[in-house]
Amino acid sequence: MNLIIIYLICAISVFGLTGCGGGEPPAVDSAAEPITEARVDSDPAPGPQIRLEGQPNFRDLGGYQTIGGRTVKPGEIYRSGELSHLTDEDVAALEELQIRTVFNFLLPEEIEKNGPDRLPESARESLQPISGEQAAKQTMMVTSAIKAGEFEKVPPEINPEFHRLLLEEGTDQYAALLREAADPANRPLIYHCSHGVHRTGTATAILLSALGVPWETIREEYLLTNEYRQEEVEAQLARIRQMAAEKQGIAPEDVDMSNVDAFYILEGSYIDGTLEQAIADYGSMESYIRDGLGLTDDEVENLRAQLLE
Repeated sequence: MNLIIIYLICAISVFGLTGCGGGEPPAVDSAAEPITEARVDSDPAPGPQIRLEGQPNFRDLGGYQTIGGRTVKPGEIYRSGELSHLTDEDVAALEELQIRTVFNFLLPEEIEKNGPDRLPESARESLQPISGEQAAKQTMMVTSAIKAGEFEKVPPEINPEFHRLLLEEGTDQYAALLREAADPANRPLIYHCSHGVHRTGTATAILLSALGVPWETIREEYLLTNEYRQEEVEAQLARIRQMAAEKQGIAPEDVDMSNVDAFYILEGSYIDGTLEQAIADYGSMESYIRDGLGLTDDEVENLRAQLLE
C-alpha cells in the first residue's frame, strides 16, 4: 500500500506524468518570477516565504499571534515540500538559517524515487514516514480517475477527507514532531512531506493549535500554499488537461476541469477536515493533542514557552 500513497497524499504530483518530483520538469517555472538565488526575507511577517529555487513552498511559521496575544517566534520552525531538488544556493540558505533538524514525513519509496534531502552538513534528519491503508484506498481511486480522464470521480470533498484520515494515521509522527520542536537542541527545525500540502498541512494545523493560534489564522496559513505553488500547480493542471483531452478525444479547452481544479487549488474548508475530525473523535483539538497524541499539559506548556514570545 505504501507505494501507492506516494501519488496523492504526499505530493500530489501529476499522476503518471511527473511522478513525485522525478522525470522532466514542468514547462512552467515554479515561481512567479525567475529565481536566480535563494533569498531569506529580512523582515518576517506571518508566513514569510523563503525563496528557494528547488522548493517554492518553504516558509517560516513565525509571526502568528495566539488567542492570548503572544506571537510565534520567527526563525524557529519552518514548513516545506521535499528538499531533494535544492540547488547549492538553496543549501547555503538553509545553512544561513542555521537549520539543525529536518523532520521528514516521506515514505522510503518516495525518498528512493526522488532522492534524499539536500541539507547542510550540520543538519540532522529525523525520518518519520506516514502511511495508512484508508488513504491508500482513496489514492487508488483518484489515481485511476485522473489517468482515465474521469474527473467526475474526483469529488472536491476528497481533500478534507485526506486531512481527516491523516489526523489518525499520522498520530505517532505528529506527536514526535511536537516533542522534537519543544527541544531547543533540535531548532531551528524544518518539517516536510512532498509538496507541503496534506501531511505538512495537517502537521501545521496541529502545531499551531497546540500553540494557541486561532483556527481562522490556521486556515489563512494553509491557503498560502496556493500562492507559493501557483506556477507549479498551473503547470500540473495544464498537463492533466492535455492528457484528458487526448483520452476523451476532444480539444483541451473543452475538458471540464472543475473537479480537478478544486482538488489542486486549496480551500480553507479542506484543512477544516482536520478540526472537524478532532472534534468528532475527541471533542476538541486540545483534547486530540492531549488524548490522541498523548502530550501532557506540561509538555504543551513547555512547547509554548519555547516557541512563543
